Amino acid sequence: MVELISNEIMDHGPPVAWEDIAGLEFAKKTIKEIVVWPMLRPDIFTGLRGPPKGLLLFGPPGTGKTLIGKCIASQSKSTFFSISASSLTSKWIGEGEKMVKTLFAVARVHQPAVIFMDEIDSLLCQRSEQEHESSRRIKTEFLVQLDGVATGEDDRILVVGATNRPQEIDEAARRRFVKRLYIPLPESSARQQIICRLLMKQRHNLAEDDVTVICSKTEGYSGADMANLCREAALGPIRRLDFNDIQNISEDQVQAIDLQDFLSALKQVKASVSSQDLKLYLDWNQKFGSWDV
Repeated sequence: MVELISNEIMDHGPPVAWEDIAGLEFAKKTIKEIVVWPMLRPDIFTGLRGPPKGLLLFGPPGTGKTLIGKCIASQSKSTFFSISASSLTSKWIGEGEKMVKTLFAVARVHQPAVIFMDEIDSLLCQRSEQEHESSRRIKTEFLVQLDGVATGEDDRILVVGATNRPQEIDEAARRRFVKRLYIPLPESSARQQIICRLLMKQRHNLAEDDVTVICSKTEGYSGADMANLCREAALGPIRRLDFNDIQNISEDQVQAIDLQDFLSALKQVKASVSSQDLKLYLDWNQKFGSWDV
């Protein structure tokens, strides 16, 4: 089990900097306080200043929760475990909770450690009488390891969970995630950052006013929606070519991306998050979140 966790779960992805995440200034500042500063100065962050054991990132899909997890891995200089529910489940009775126990044991050896779980609601959903016994035991073991009798006060292990269904998380798990950060849809300035960054490696003739027009028409779009919009707009110059010329044409002969390409793309790429969903996130944030948007 130790070998499986060390080989398959420890993450070694490409580096991600804080600047790669558009907007979300408060969330980035809070995460630096929780993760980066305690790693740099463990002598100062003790007692009441000690870092929390759990951080929950919640919000609409496509807003950058997983990207923040990757950024924590790159910037915290800690051992990073990226796991999913399938990594911890097994067909054998008792294997799942042993895997959870082993995960935290390996994390304690490799302190400071960050355990990142994407779509954490699939593992820590609310316990009920109808659910399978093995699923309940895995949840219980996870909660005990996260903050229970066996957990040491000085353990430098942070569990970061990301979800777009925070209302389904078990109340005992919610209590253990001390910091609960709402990751909202990108504001106009963040959408502008996303467009400029994605177009850096593409030929375009968009002026600053054109980007402002696009930002005004993309209210309610998530970061993933903006990326899809830019991809669709980038295909505009290709679609203007004759199909027979596409094999012989040189790269320089492809026209630059312009405002009209984005206006055409806007007809095809719509916002993926509804206003009803947004209201659910805002209500949950008001009840349980760590900061008001």
